[in-house]
Amino acid sequence: MTSPSPADRSGAAEPATSRMPLVGAPVAERRAGPDTGPVPISGARPGPPTPPTGPATTDAVRVDPASAPPPPVEPAPGRAGRNLGQAIGVGLSLGAVILASLLIWRPAFMAVLVTAAVVGVIELTRALQAGRFRPPLIPVLVGSLAMEALAWTRGSTGLVVGFLVTALAVVLWRLAGGPVGYLRDAAAGVLVALYVPLLAGFAVLLLRPDDGVARVLAFIGVVVCSDVGGYAAGVLFGKHPMAPSISPKKSWEGMAGSVLFCILVATPIIALALHGPWWGGVLYGAAIAASATIGDLAESLIKRDLGIKDMGHLLPGHGGLMDRLDSLLPSAAVAFLLLSVLAPV
Repeated sequence: MTSPSPADRSGAAEPATSRMPLVGAPVAERRAGPDTGPVPISGARPGPPTPPTGPATTDAVRVDPASAPPPPVEPAPGRAGRNLGQAIGVGLSLGAVILASLLIWRPAFMAVLVTAAVVGVIELTRALQAGRFRPPLIPVLVGSLAMEALAWTRGSTGLVVGFLVTALAVVLWRLAGGPVGYLRDAAAGVLVALYVPLLAGFAVLLLRPDDGVARVLAFIGVVVCSDVGGYAAGVLFGKHPMAPSISPKKSWEGMAGSVLFCILVATPIIALALHGPWWGGVLYGAAIAASATIGDLAESLIKRDLGIKDMGHLLPGHGGLMDRLDSLLPSAAVAFLLLSVLAPV
């Protein structure tokens, strides 16, 4: 039994062409205007959609560009190569944690320092593994805890002894791995122990005296000033690269800004908070600016040799924690040595 035709249902006669099979045939259409697209003729029964097969069907589908969602926009890095907003937010958060630990309870800063040293050891070890070095991780981690504890309880002698024992443990531990690559891996393990926990131990030595909080703040604050002053001067005035093969964005103008800003901040701290000579602040500020810059360049050299951009991805806008410790670690040793002379306990 066949279904009635449109003519039978409406009672009006249709042309013969309207009774042609619609399946597989193109739908008759008229154009209502330049922007409205195809409109079927009234009374025609639409058939199944026909996929576009050529130029004749290109007008059947129109996409309005204004209705498409915009593509996601990634935050653009600053001229210094990092997201400034993220870097400032993370830096302020880290500063708040350090300041709170120092002012509330000094041993709390020890916990922050030990945590930073452990994370730094792990990041540096993994980065060295990208260059096919295999430094023993366990003896360096255990030695890191021992070095910081001995520095707190026994002073500089305990720190040195802890490092020597850690280096010996690294050399012996690596014996189990066989002769292939032994010297390379053992040397890498000693480097990690020296670079992170030994230098971090000088911050512990700064904390030990009764005015240790002021000494640590003088150390960290001036290093931060070196970073901020160098960044601002480099972005505004940087034209002459300092070490283009190591860190292309670091300039001599940025270095001058670091030195100037460090001297301006360090001089009143040394003279008023630590009761040292005013010229000691000038010397201290210039030395910290130099050590912070050298530390930054040294880590950049290591990363270029290993073929990596950052030591990790823990801190948005900065990279890994080692990317923040690079200028702090060598500066801790310089700060301890200079303050021992300029403002002895």
